[in-house]
Amino acid sequence: MKKIFTVCAILSGLLFFAQEAGKAGELLKNEASKREMESSTLQRESSRNNNSGNSGFRNPNNQNNQNRRPTNPNYQWNQNYGYAEVFLRIPELGYFSVELADQMIANNSGRYRFFDLPSGRIPISIYDNGYLIYRTTLNVRNNSRMVLDFFTNEGLYLLDSYPLQNGYYGFNNWNDLWNNPYGNSGNNGSVNYPNVMDHLTFQQFMSAMKKDAWFDDKKIAFINQQGRHAMFTSEQIAVLVKDLSFDKNKIALAKSLFSKCVDKQKYFVVGDALDFESSRKDLLDFISKN
Repeated sequence: MKKIFTVCAILSGLLFFAQEAGKAGELLKNEASKREMESSTLQRESSRNNNSGNSGFRNPNNQNNQNRRPTNPNYQWNQNYGYAEVFLRIPELGYFSVELADQMIANNSGRYRFFDLPSGRIPISIYDNGYLIYRTTLNVRNNSRMVLDFFTNEGLYLLDSYPLQNGYYGFNNWNDLWNNPYGNSGNNGSVNYPNVMDHLTFQQFMSAMKKDAWFDDKKIAFINQQGRHAMFTSEQIAVLVKDLSFDKNKIALAKSLFSKCVDKQKYFVVGDALDFESSRKDLLDFISKN
């Protein structure tokens, strides 16, 4: 009986924390027409060649001349047309193809990772066994990574978009990219969240702040300016808060950084950096409402 109860408890927990289509992210409108969705991959080639929206990508519209070697190839060395990444997951079984800018990936693994993308508005099309089922336009920013989920019955969801830092991936497990927006991870708590400061970077951040800012107002301005594209752990926020001199400034910073914390379940450690019990209660009240 005890074993049955344990199994039921585990299954209930898995169902409670399971990801669900449409539970997270922003739904992106399907722009594919019914006529396009009824056309196969082969039938769409002529229309794709005439699509002026691809004029800014690397692939020229010369499909009829692909088998002929050009007399004077137009080489482009060290072309700098922006850099961005798009990571798409399709968690359903099947063979899907995804076309983004001038790149296409087809597999049955459910993971589609696009690198070296230009910035700007880029069309994305999704095919199921050669048939178009979804099309929309992504607004891709330079030096950024977009993370998306696609469900055939729900649509395409933008889960997250954040800047890239020095080519650092910022995760230990590929699944964390998609799991984190849902509030769960596959690393049992040992997640290296995207764009969070590692220990060395945080120490450098603290050293720079203490060098350039002496007073609370300067420190807060430094944190808000230099850390606007970064995420922090609760322990790091506690260090930043504790470094301030006045408790009113500490509580203000603790509240403002709550949205940039990657492990909000441990935010109670930030309360220990406050000087007064009333301030700790104020912070707890703030957390309970957010």
